[in-house]
Amino acid sequence: MATKGEQFAGLTVALVTPFKNGAVDEAALRRLVDWQVEQGTNCLCPVGTTGESPTLTHEEHNRVIAIVCQHAAGRIKVMAGTGSNSTQEAIEMTRFAKSVGADGTMQVAPYYNKPTGEGFFQHFRAIAEAVDLPIILYNIPGRTAKNMEPDVIARIAEIPNVVAIKEATGSMDQASQVVSLTNLTVLSGDDSLTLPLLSIGGRGVVSVVGNIVPKDMLALLAAFQSGDIASAQRWHFKLFQLCRDLLGLSTNPIPIKAAMKLLGRDTGELRLPMTPLSAGDESKLLMTLKTYGLL
Repeated sequence: MATKGEQFAGLTVALVTPFKNGAVDEAALRRLVDWQVEQGTNCLCPVGTTGESPTLTHEEHNRVIAIVCQHAAGRIKVMAGTGSNSTQEAIEMTRFAKSVGADGTMQVAPYYNKPTGEGFFQHFRAIAEAVDLPIILYNIPGRTAKNMEPDVIARIAEIPNVVAIKEATGSMDQASQVVSLTNLTVLSGDDSLTLPLLSIGGRGVVSVVGNIVPKDMLALLAAFQSGDIASAQRWHFKLFQLCRDLLGLSTNPIPIKAAMKLLGRDTGELRLPMTPLSAGDESKLLMTLKTYGLL
């Protein structure tokens, strides 16, 4: 069975949203887009978890999507984060993303209100019927408080414009079920699980670490794709400690923003309730960056 959503295979970078003195730094955002284009990244995902979407106003959220789409100007695909726990709000944000030229929309499972399986299905069906844009589901129960079970995902996958899923349950069993039950393009939602996921039929990653080392993640994907498993494993182990620190030292995107600050790529500024890394964790991160060869 051919997969839908093959246009989203490869490396999608979950972009940080740069802030300066409390405001979105639009010039810095454009520079990030240019840099990712130069690195060969396949797709950008603005205003997801890594983009601190929960603390952006609706106006800022739309503005970030508009800037990324306009500045990408067809040079790189854009999968805009427009999910919500309000179906109507998700529809409105997705309409906006389509109007500014997004190639697809990432739709997180509705968080906090914990819908039933039927609720999940009707939510995504309503968005799909309202806006003709490819939908990438995003299942991250650690943040949403409710797992979308494989049988529910299989039902949602029958909706024609639902084409892919960002699988961030951390469960290879669940990922295996999704791959076997659906024709969705399955993307890793955990950098350190990318290679295991590829081995069961995954087709790429929506990456946090790609904010700083996109070429290395592209190298892992290319090695696997060409059948060079030994090289793919070498890249996996090289990236592994960096990935663990970026997602393990503190809540995402606190460590990646700290890393970008240490590398001179971002102010490192976050919005409350996100707070900077502790001095101890920052020195651990510094060691990891040095060990990796980035500093």
